[in-house]
Amino acid sequence: MGLLIGDIDENRVCHILAVIVLQRSDKQVDRVEISPEQLSAASSQAENLAHQLQRPMRVVGWYHSHPHITVWPSHVDVQTQAMYQMLDEGFVGLIYSVFNEKKQTRENRIQLTCFQSINQSPEGEPPQYMRLEVPLYIVPKDHISRPCLDSLVDLPRIISEEEEEAYTKTTQIPNMDLVAKIQNGSVYSKALCHFMDVLTGPMMQSLENRLAYNNERQSQLELEKQQLLKLVEERGHKSDLKSTSV
Repeated sequence: MGLLIGDIDENRVCHILAVIVLQRSDKQVDRVEISPEQLSAASSQAENLAHQLQRPMRVVGWYHSHPHITVWPSHVDVQTQAMYQMLDEGFVGLIYSVFNEKKQTRENRIQLTCFQSINQSPEGEPPQYMRLEVPLYIVPKDHISRPCLDSLVDLPRIISEEEEEAYTKTTQIPNMDLVAKIQNGSVYSKALCHFMDVLTGPMMQSLENRLAYNNERQSQLELEKQQLLKLVEERGHKSDLKSTSV
Protein backbone atom coordinates (compact mmCIF):
# COMPACT_ATOMS: atom_id res chain seq x y z
CA MET A 1 0.00 0.00 0.00
CA GLY A 2 1.09 3.57 -0.47
CA LEU A 3 0.37 7.01 -1.85
CA LEU A 4 0.60 8.36 -5.40
CA ILE A 5 2.56 11.53 -6.11
CA GLY A 6 2.04 13.74 -9.17
CA ASP A 7 -0.17 16.57 -10.35
CA ILE A 8 -3.54 17.23 -11.99
CA ASP A 9 -3.60 19.45 -15.08
CA GLU A 10 -6.25 21.91 -16.28
CA ASN A 11 -8.03 19.10 -18.19
CA ARG A 12 -8.48 17.13 -14.95
CA VAL A 13 -5.95 14.52 -16.08
CA CYS A 14 -4.00 13.08 -13.16
CA HIS A 15 -0.31 12.46 -13.91
CA ILE A 16 1.25 9.95 -11.49
CA LEU A 17 5.04 10.31 -11.41
CA ALA A 18 6.13 8.65 -8.17
CA VAL A 19 4.89 6.52 -5.28
CA ILE A 20 5.52 6.48 -1.56
CA VAL A 21 5.41 3.00 -0.03
CA LEU A 22 3.85 3.02 3.45
CA GLN A 23 4.04 0.70 6.40
CA ARG A 24 0.66 -0.84 7.13
CA SER A 25 -0.93 0.34 10.36
CA ASP A 26 -3.71 -2.29 10.11
CA LYS A 27 -2.99 -5.76 8.74
CA GLN A 28 -6.57 -6.98 8.46
CA VAL A 29 -7.17 -8.67 5.12
CA ASP A 30 -10.29 -6.65 4.25
CA ARG A 31 -9.06 -3.09 4.81
CA VAL A 32 -6.24 -0.64 4.20
CA GLU A 33 -5.72 2.32 6.51
CA ILE A 34 -3.44 5.32 6.03
CA SER A 35 -2.85 7.36 9.18
CA PRO A 36 -2.98 11.20 9.21
CA GLU A 37 0.70 11.18 10.18
CA GLN A 38 1.60 9.17 7.08
CA LEU A 39 -0.47 11.49 4.87
CA SER A 40 1.25 14.55 6.34
CA ALA A 41 4.71 13.03 5.87
CA ALA A 42 3.83 12.15 2.26
CA SER A 43 2.80 15.75 1.58
CA SER A 44 6.19 16.94 2.83
CA GLN A 45 7.94 14.36 0.64
CA ALA A 46 5.91 15.52 -2.37
CA GLU A 47 7.14 19.07 -1.76
CA ASN A 48 10.73 17.81 -1.77
CA LEU A 49 10.12 15.96 -5.04
CA ALA A 50 8.60 19.12 -6.54
CA HIS A 51 11.81 20.96 -5.70
CA GLN A 52 13.97 18.18 -7.21
CA LEU A 53 11.96 17.78 -10.42
CA GLN A 54 11.16 21.49 -10.80
CA ARG A 55 7.44 20.91 -11.36
CA PRO A 56 4.26 20.91 -9.24
CA MET A 57 3.89 17.73 -7.18
CA ARG A 58 1.40 16.67 -4.52
CA VAL A 59 -0.43 13.62 -3.18
CA VAL A 60 -2.96 12.73 -5.89
CA GLY A 61 -4.10 9.25 -4.87
CA TRP A 62 -3.49 5.97 -3.09
CA TYR A 63 -2.85 2.38 -4.10
CA HIS A 64 -2.95 -1.09 -2.59
CA SER A 65 -2.91 -4.71 -3.70
CA HIS A 66 -5.51 -7.50 -3.70
CA PRO A 67 -3.53 -10.76 -3.40
CA HIS A 68 -5.39 -13.85 -4.70
CA ILE A 69 -8.68 -11.97 -5.30
CA THR A 70 -10.41 -9.82 -7.90
CA VAL A 71 -9.15 -6.37 -8.79
CA TRP A 72 -12.46 -4.64 -8.03
CA PRO A 73 -12.60 -2.43 -4.90
CA SER A 74 -14.46 -3.68 -1.85
CA HIS A 75 -17.16 -1.62 -0.14
CA VAL A 76 -14.49 -0.57 2.37
CA ASP A 77 -12.25 0.62 -0.49
CA VAL A 78 -15.11 2.61 -2.00
CA GLN A 79 -15.89 4.23 1.36
CA THR A 80 -12.22 5.08 1.89
CA GLN A 81 -11.99 6.59 -1.60
CA ALA A 82 -15.10 8.71 -0.93
CA MET A 83 -13.50 10.05 2.23
CA TYR A 84 -10.38 11.13 0.32
CA GLN A 85 -12.49 12.78 -2.39
CA MET A 86 -14.09 14.99 0.26
CA LEU A 87 -10.60 16.46 0.77
CA ASP A 88 -9.65 16.48 -2.93
CA GLU A 89 -12.19 15.75 -5.68
CA GLY A 90 -9.39 14.75 -8.08
CA PHE A 91 -8.08 12.02 -5.75
CA VAL A 92 -7.87 8.57 -7.41
CA GLY A 93 -7.34 5.01 -6.24
CA LEU A 94 -5.33 2.21 -7.85
CA ILE A 95 -5.79 -1.48 -7.06
CA TYR A 96 -3.50 -4.27 -8.26
CA SER A 97 -4.77 -7.84 -8.30
CA VAL A 98 -1.72 -10.10 -7.86
CA PHE A 99 -1.08 -13.84 -7.43
CA ASN A 100 -4.53 -14.45 -8.91
CA GLU A 101 -4.31 -17.61 -11.02
CA LYS A 102 -6.76 -18.77 -13.66
CA LYS A 103 -8.04 -22.12 -12.45
CA GLN A 104 -8.18 -23.67 -15.92
CA THR A 105 -4.68 -22.75 -17.13
CA ARG A 106 -2.92 -22.02 -13.81
CA GLU A 107 -1.76 -18.80 -15.47
CA ASN A 108 -0.72 -16.10 -13.01
CA ARG A 109 -2.13 -12.72 -14.03
CA ILE A 110 -1.75 -9.16 -12.78
CA GLN A 111 -4.68 -6.78 -13.19
CA LEU A 112 -4.93 -3.06 -12.49
CA THR A 113 -7.87 -0.70 -12.08
CA CYS A 114 -8.19 3.01 -11.39
CA PHE A 115 -11.36 4.22 -9.67
CA GLN A 116 -13.19 6.94 -7.80
CA SER A 117 -16.38 6.88 -5.71
CA ILE A 118 -19.72 8.33 -6.71
CA ASN A 119 -22.80 8.82 -4.54
CA GLN A 120 -25.88 7.11 -6.05
CA SER A 121 -28.38 8.19 -3.38
CA PRO A 122 -30.99 10.89 -4.07
CA GLU A 123 -30.44 14.24 -2.41
CA GLY A 124 -31.38 14.24 1.27
CA GLU A 125 -30.87 10.49 1.74
CA PRO A 126 -27.85 8.71 3.32
CA PRO A 127 -25.03 8.35 0.79
CA GLN A 128 -24.59 5.10 -1.10
CA TYR A 129 -21.20 5.10 -2.75
CA MET A 130 -20.42 3.08 -5.86
CA ARG A 131 -17.27 2.47 -7.86
CA LEU A 132 -16.64 4.78 -10.81
CA GLU A 133 -14.00 3.38 -13.14
CA VAL A 134 -11.43 5.92 -14.36
CA PRO A 135 -9.59 5.42 -17.71
CA LEU A 136 -5.93 4.60 -17.10
CA TYR A 137 -3.01 5.01 -19.51
CA ILE A 138 0.51 3.74 -18.83
CA VAL A 139 3.15 5.86 -20.57
CA PRO A 140 6.17 3.72 -21.63
CA LYS A 141 9.58 4.80 -20.34
CA ASP A 142 13.05 3.52 -21.19
CA HIS A 143 14.28 4.07 -17.63
CA ILE A 144 13.19 4.06 -13.99
CA SER A 145 13.03 7.53 -12.47
CA ARG A 146 15.09 8.14 -9.33
CA PRO A 147 12.01 8.66 -7.07
CA CYS A 148 10.49 5.35 -8.25
CA LEU A 149 13.82 3.55 -7.87
CA ASP A 150 14.16 4.86 -4.32
CA SER A 151 10.66 3.57 -3.48
CA LEU A 152 11.46 0.16 -4.96
CA VAL A 153 14.68 -0.17 -2.97
CA ASP A 154 12.89 0.97 0.20
CA LEU A 155 10.22 -1.73 -0.01
CA PRO A 156 12.17 -4.58 1.70
CA ARG A 157 13.03 -2.30 4.62
CA ILE A 158 9.39 -1.33 5.16
CA ILE A 159 8.15 -4.92 5.07
CA SER A 160 10.93 -6.01 7.43
CA GLU A 161 9.99 -3.23 9.85
CA GLU A 162 6.37 -4.44 9.82
CA GLU A 163 7.46 -7.91 10.87
CA GLU A 164 9.91 -6.55 13.44
CA GLU A 165 7.18 -4.41 14.99
CA ALA A 166 4.84 -7.41 15.25
CA TYR A 167 7.59 -9.55 16.80
CA THR A 168 8.59 -6.82 19.27
CA LYS A 169 5.02 -6.67 20.56
CA THR A 170 5.17 -10.38 21.42
CA THR A 171 8.36 -9.87 23.44
CA GLN A 172 6.54 -7.37 25.63
CA ILE A 173 3.88 -9.87 26.73
CA PRO A 174 4.47 -10.59 30.44
CA ASN A 175 5.03 -14.12 31.75
CA MET A 176 5.32 -15.72 28.32
CA ASP A 177 6.63 -19.29 28.52
CA LEU A 178 9.86 -20.33 26.82
CA VAL A 179 8.20 -22.46 24.14
CA ALA A 180 6.04 -19.53 23.00
CA LYS A 181 9.11 -17.26 22.84
CA ILE A 182 10.96 -19.80 20.70
CA GLN A 183 7.90 -20.19 18.46
CA ASN A 184 7.57 -16.42 17.96
CA GLY A 185 11.27 -16.09 17.20
CA SER A 186 11.06 -18.90 14.65
CA VAL A 187 8.04 -17.35 12.92
CA TYR A 188 9.87 -14.01 12.74
CA SER A 189 13.00 -15.60 11.26
CA LYS A 190 10.94 -17.59 8.76
CA ALA A 191 9.14 -14.41 7.63
CA LEU A 192 12.42 -12.59 7.02
CA CYS A 193 13.81 -15.54 5.05
CA HIS A 194 10.60 -15.66 3.01
CA PHE A 195 10.91 -11.96 2.10
CA MET A 196 14.52 -12.45 1.03
CA ASP A 197 13.45 -15.36 -1.17
CA VAL A 198 10.42 -13.82 -2.90
CA LEU A 199 11.21 -10.10 -2.77
CA THR A 200 14.80 -9.07 -2.10
CA GLY A 201 16.43 -11.78 -4.21
CA PRO A 202 14.34 -11.21 -7.38
CA MET A 203 14.60 -7.43 -6.95
CA MET A 204 18.41 -7.62 -6.74
CA GLN A 205 18.48 -9.86 -9.82
CA SER A 206 16.26 -7.43 -11.71
CA LEU A 207 18.48 -4.46 -10.79
CA GLU A 208 21.61 -6.40 -11.76
CA ASN A 209 20.05 -7.25 -15.13
CA ARG A 210 19.18 -3.60 -15.67
CA LEU A 211 22.72 -2.57 -14.73
CA ALA A 212 24.15 -5.05 -17.24
CA TYR A 213 21.79 -3.70 -19.91
CA ASN A 214 22.77 -0.10 -19.11
CA ASN A 215 26.49 -0.97 -19.31
CA GLU A 216 25.99 -2.66 -22.68
CA ARG A 217 23.96 0.28 -23.93
CA GLN A 218 26.65 2.69 -22.74
CA SER A 219 29.29 0.73 -24.67
CA GLN A 220 27.14 0.88 -27.82
CA LEU A 221 26.68 4.62 -27.48
CA GLU A 222 30.41 5.13 -26.92
CA LEU A 223 31.12 3.18 -30.12
CA GLU A 224 28.55 5.25 -32.06
CA LYS A 225 30.12 8.41 -30.66
CA GLN A 226 33.58 7.40 -31.88
CA GLN A 227 32.20 6.54 -35.32
CA LEU A 228 30.44 9.89 -35.59
CA LEU A 229 33.54 11.79 -34.47
CA LYS A 230 35.58 9.92 -37.07
CA LEU A 231 33.00 10.74 -39.75
CA VAL A 232 33.01 14.43 -38.79
CA GLU A 233 36.82 14.48 -38.90
CA GLU A 234 36.90 12.85 -42.36
CA ARG A 235 34.35 15.29 -43.78
CA GLY A 236 36.23 18.19 -42.25
CA HIS A 237 39.45 16.96 -43.85
CA LYS A 238 37.77 16.67 -47.27
CA SER A 239 36.40 20.20 -46.90
CA ASP A 240 39.90 21.50 -46.18
CA LEU A 241 41.26 19.78 -49.33
CA LYS A 242 38.55 21.35 -51.51
CA SER A 243 39.32 24.80 -50.09
CA THR A 244 43.03 24.34 -50.80
CA SER A 245 42.41 23.26 -54.39
CA VAL A 246 40.20 26.31 -55.06
